[in-house]
Amino acid sequence: MTFEELYKHVLKDKLKGKKTKDISSRKKLDCLLHPEKYPLVWKDDPCDCTDARCVAACMFQALEVKDGKAVLNPERCTGCAACIEACENKNLTFSKDAVKAVDLLKNSETPVYVLMAPAYIGQFGEAATPGRLRDALKGLGAAGMIEVAAFADILTLKEALEFCSNTESEDGFQLTSCCCPIWISMIRKDFQKIAGHLPASVSPMIACGRIAKELHEGCKTIFVGPCMAKKAEIREPGLEGAIDCVLTFEELQDIWEALEIDFSAMSEDEHEHSAAAGRMYARTGGVSRAVSECVHSIDEERTLQPVCACGVPDCKAMLQDILEGNVRGNFFEGMACEGGCVGGPKRNLDKDKGTECVDHYVEEAPYRTPGENPYAMDLIQRLGYETVEDFVKNSQILTREI
Repeated sequence: MTFEELYKHVLKDKLKGKKTKDISSRKKLDCLLHPEKYPLVWKDDPCDCTDARCVAACMFQALEVKDGKAVLNPERCTGCAACIEACENKNLTFSKDAVKAVDLLKNSETPVYVLMAPAYIGQFGEAATPGRLRDALKGLGAAGMIEVAAFADILTLKEALEFCSNTESEDGFQLTSCCCPIWISMIRKDFQKIAGHLPASVSPMIACGRIAKELHEGCKTIFVGPCMAKKAEIREPGLEGAIDCVLTFEELQDIWEALEIDFSAMSEDEHEHSAAAGRMYARTGGVSRAVSECVHSIDEERTLQPVCACGVPDCKAMLQDILEGNVRGNFFEGMACEGGCVGGPKRNLDKDKGTECVDHYVEEAPYRTPGENPYAMDLIQRLGYETVEDFVKNSQILTREI
């Protein structure tokens, strides 16, 4: 039985409430049941390749050859998945958390909330509207589905306020610190000289998880998105505990297929949580546009001059330009995937269709800027803060060490 066959077999058993029996490889089974105990990249079988393409493909030196075998350094792994794509024998796979997620949803003694990344629109078919997805997830055992875009709204406010104070001098500029964990890893590991231009902000995923646990004590959180690097992000020192499990869109689709879910038969459990600003985060240029509109709403005299890059090579080239003094703007946005999060490696739609779906969802938003979003304002007040400025200045929920 291949690892993929084992995964599908164990997932079906877990969904049916059955224990998997007669498995020859206990380690592979344990990887599926307890993925948090293992590195993010798993080997299906021992290596027998001769050119170590996986090692050459890693831009973060997370793999090296020892005794003729490729060995992973978990501390350097960003979750970019380049090694998996380069493996000539298809012998590498990334951590799969679907079995763990189903176990949480079915057996947790405390409420479990599913946090949906902004890129989720359209990823599970046209019939899988936000309301029907929420209904289906509740049928699995979730207490609710939360749109992470609403927390991107809150972080947009934070980044806009910090932009207004960080770029007062003519040569001042800001590196956006939201969204992409690979972008942050690049800056922290290879461009420390300009890391001071990063606001100490967490990603919308971490903000969402932290706030959910603040408001619902003891709850569990499952994040769903197109990005495998999010599985690495939740293990970072200082960020642990916000998210209990990360699923990719592909993994959630595996669950829907195992259950033979018909979304057209689901009820519309609708809740409008996010403004256009947070929904934009799913695509290249979205963060810049959201922050720009928010800055304009705060101070009409301030102008964002964004420079955007997507794909690891282009992001590194842009950062190198900044390092060498070739600063062509005052706000720099980097996304490791082509097209932004809609181009993530574990998406279900091609990036152009995903971008189209996101753009349509942005236009449908009932509110344009975060300041207009009553849900975001209500969250801030429920956390004990009267104003956005007070929350941004005094709360530790949105901050991290750079």
